[in-house]
Amino acid sequence: MVNDRFKDWKQPEIKNGELTKYNWLVKNKEKLKLGCKTDIGAFTYINAKHGVVIGRNVQIGSHCSIYTISTIDNKMGEVIIKENAKIGTHSTIMPGVTIGENSIVGAYSFVNKNIPDNAVAYGVPVKIIRKNRE
Repeated sequence: MVNDRFKDWKQPEIKNGELTKYNWLVKNKEKLKLGCKTDIGAFTYINAKHGVVIGRNVQIGSHCSIYTISTIDNKMGEVIIKENAKIGTHSTIMPGVTIGENSIVGAYSFVNKNIPDNAVAYGVPVKIIRKNRE
């Protein structure tokens, strides 16, 4: 359940390659679909070249990185973060990953595979630990 701090939520102004007023940055902003009542922490970087979909009520901690292209291993693909998902601070989401509805990704995780709905996952690389009890 999203608390009342989002009752007056407004879509943030996003300029390509510039920090928002909340101090997070998007490259290729035309490929970002941002659901309402999202909360993205400061200094998060989103490269949406191949598409990023962030669902309603998603929370992303500070200092996260979301990539749709990797020059290290030449992977590319859309990233989908489904409704009510939570991603802990300093986590990295790699190309082609889907994070399921109501799932929680622990801080400092390296997410290089899909996370199903209603899961708790963390680690480097990420591992599914259990079902979400919320």
